[in-house]
Amino acid sequence: MIRHIALQTQHGSLHGRLGLPEHPRGLILIVRAHRLDEDHLTAAEFEARGYATLSIDLLTTQELQFVDATQNVPRLAQRLLDVLDLIRNDGDMQTLPLGLFANGDTAPAAIRCAAQRDIQVKALACHGGLIDRSGVQSLELMVAPLLMLFDHDDELAPAAFQRAARHLGGPHETRRLAPLDKPLPAVASWFARHLRA
Repeated sequence: MIRHIALQTQHGSLHGRLGLPEHPRGLILIVRAHRLDEDHLTAAEFEARGYATLSIDLLTTQELQFVDATQNVPRLAQRLLDVLDLIRNDGDMQTLPLGLFANGDTAPAAIRCAAQRDIQVKALACHGGLIDRSGVQSLELMVAPLLMLFDHDDELAPAAFQRAARHLGGPHETRRLAPLDKPLPAVASWFARHLRA
């Protein structure tokens, strides 16, 4: 089943898609500032593995016109908290164990939200991103298991992780992807280990 979702904010509507296979083993929230072409492929892979998926924009079309919009960690985090509230109150999603899959700019916001919603968020995977921008308090408070994936030629995200690692309070692992590796198999394996009904 596919549901289209709209979340109202004071700056406009955020639009998303919920993919709900029969008897899902968990829910994976694909955390993006705005929709990417590969999102539907990512969702399809997770759904083929038995997960429900929710992909929803965290920024409105108008906000994306600002150059630094995707760097605004407080705004992205607040929007993500709004999405987590939506999940918590939705009959199709509220009982499913929840994992967050963040990419790049949304990784710091995902960590902030996982720290604040430590009962709701069961696991987190980030593909790149400067997670030290989430703040020391969030890093220390987060208990959800964290998987950090780095592209083979990414030097910024590993450096940010090294700055953040000494503050991480919960379990965490890192992996550097080979040039032709896709992140999805590693992320799916992580969620298989940590998302339990």
